[in-house]
Amino acid sequence: MDKEKKEKKAPFQPKDVTTCEATAQMLEKAARDGVTTAFHRAATMKACPIGKDSACCKHCGMGPCRLNSKDPYGKVGVCGATIDTIMARNFARMVATGTACHSDHGMSMLDLFRGVVKGEIKDYTLKDTLKLEAVAESVGIDIEGKTHQEMALELCDVLERTYTQVEGEIPFVSRVPEKTLETWRKHGVVPRGAMREIMEMLARTHIGMDQEYNNIVQQCSRTALSDGWGGSMVATEIGDILFGTPSPISIEVNMGVLKEDHVNIIIHGHEPNLFESMCESVNEPTLVEAAKKAGAKGINLVGMCCSGAEMLVRHGIPHAGNFSSTEEVLITGAVDAMAVDIQCIKQGLVSVAACYQTPLITTDRRCHIEGAVHVHFDERNPKECTDEIVIKAISRFQNRKLPVEIPQQRNIGVHGFSHEYIQYMLGGTFRSSYTPLNDNIINGRIRGVAGVVGCTNPRVKQDFVHVELVKELIKNDVLVVQTGCSQIALAKAGLTTPESAVLAGPGLREVCETVGMPPVLGIGSCVDNSRILMACAEMVKTGGLGDSIADLPVAGAAPEWMSEKAIAIGHYFVASGVFTVFGVTFPIIEGTKFHQLLFEGLEAQGFGKWGFSADPHEMAKMMIAHIDKKRKALGIDKARERILMDMADRQKLEVA
Repeated sequence: MDKEKKEKKAPFQPKDVTTCEATAQMLEKAARDGVTTAFHRAATMKACPIGKDSACCKHCGMGPCRLNSKDPYGKVGVCGATIDTIMARNFARMVATGTACHSDHGMSMLDLFRGVVKGEIKDYTLKDTLKLEAVAESVGIDIEGKTHQEMALELCDVLERTYTQVEGEIPFVSRVPEKTLETWRKHGVVPRGAMREIMEMLARTHIGMDQEYNNIVQQCSRTALSDGWGGSMVATEIGDILFGTPSPISIEVNMGVLKEDHVNIIIHGHEPNLFESMCESVNEPTLVEAAKKAGAKGINLVGMCCSGAEMLVRHGIPHAGNFSSTEEVLITGAVDAMAVDIQCIKQGLVSVAACYQTPLITTDRRCHIEGAVHVHFDERNPKECTDEIVIKAISRFQNRKLPVEIPQQRNIGVHGFSHEYIQYMLGGTFRSSYTPLNDNIINGRIRGVAGVVGCTNPRVKQDFVHVELVKELIKNDVLVVQTGCSQIALAKAGLTTPESAVLAGPGLREVCETVGMPPVLGIGSCVDNSRILMACAEMVKTGGLGDSIADLPVAGAAPEWMSEKAIAIGHYFVASGVFTVFGVTFPIIEGTKFHQLLFEGLEAQGFGKWGFSADPHEMAKMMIAHIDKKRKALGIDKARERILMDMADRQKLEVA
């Protein structure tokens, strides 16, 4: 950072782009320091209107071809591709890339698991052997008389088929409700193996290949399902077996978790093994002593984004903020090292880190960044990497030259509601069950369940849509479950504590107060959306709410999505039977046949459907209307006044 550089005039007022006070404070500091972040780039870079509507095709050398979104059928591409073919291909490539990202993560976790079971990786153990037994049995492994190592080795072989199998059905279809599975089989969307589905999906989008949007969407569904019921589910289940199945824990979030008199280390990314090893290194006596000799009171380990979300639910490690705040936290000057692995890592972190002389350290061979320091993380000798990160952080602390400014916001949240814990929480030790949840949906105390998940996006006001949507939902007796950056937004807003039940409708509030739970249940990282799928499957299995996931009074939303992973997640929920609403933008032109298929046609085939609205209150109306429609179809609808808040109501919902 050039010390002589004058304060830049920001293209926005910080409080216009974020509801997070800590992030707003750091954006004000960024202006004084002459530092640019994603918020600045979003404000000064207009989104391409043709690309935003998915009306362009650049998949061959005859283009790029640009069609007119105002007259989508007025012309075709050079090859003759129609707007429906072009949009379907673009959508398919997003699904394929998002699925590949999650599947690659899941396969890495499976490789780690195999190494641990075989004794080749010695720094990790099987922490949850009861989960190991349950997962093994769920995929048809006979565990009778077998050691944990024997069943784990067999489980490795079975789960590997999730990725490599070229024919048949992936192992976790055993968990899918029978009627839902019948729908998949009828329409030919049961996944074989992720590699096969991703490869075929990309092949179909090549010039001269699949040119019928219905057929492309069929393969989209099969590919996305290989993520939700395959790659992501494997990652979640293996993570639980290796590192422990989460149960509720009270944690601190926001930038106030940084400590000026400590060596502050932030881990940001998605794979829990790096973070687990960091827990060992920051408690290494020789490194703690080195930090004290450098003048620090200790070493403060903090999470961000999804690996941070995994560690907050497993170990209660504080969390500094979600995706949109990853640059701003560096502006505090208090971060002595930020180490990253994979996914959701902004390249802009390099320049911001350089401004504050903070080492930005990449650790994974799949994610190098020009200008960052790379310290390779090897699971067979993990502390070689994590100890080096601590050493670099101590050195930076000892040589701090720039002033430190830490926002004082610290918010408490309760997170860690795995689907297993929800069973225990509702039914107790001896009658662990989803029956109380189903019963309270049937009797009307709980109107339905909504998954509000996903990213934050600097093109919309950070956290605002998440928070406003969830307030509307819980006010109308809709229980909310969350993953990823969304749950950090809600924790900062004070909506993830049992005390926040006062903001819920009377029925949901009664249930929450009886059980002692919040009306918003945080369940982990974005890959842990598979926990929501399992919860839906358990609701069907428990009975009384229909025979398939498509029958349930549930809905999903990604209000501030930004990544291709989000599109893959959204589509595997739609293909599983869930009405799923996205905010910000959606890569599609209204009034086209492709739009009609995604927003209406899939539901008519027995799947879920897509929805879109940038407004959180309209989003809530859409989701509640869908939940009510499903309640009516089940015959459990009751006359009730829909309570949607006006501005005066919302202003009263400040959480102390």
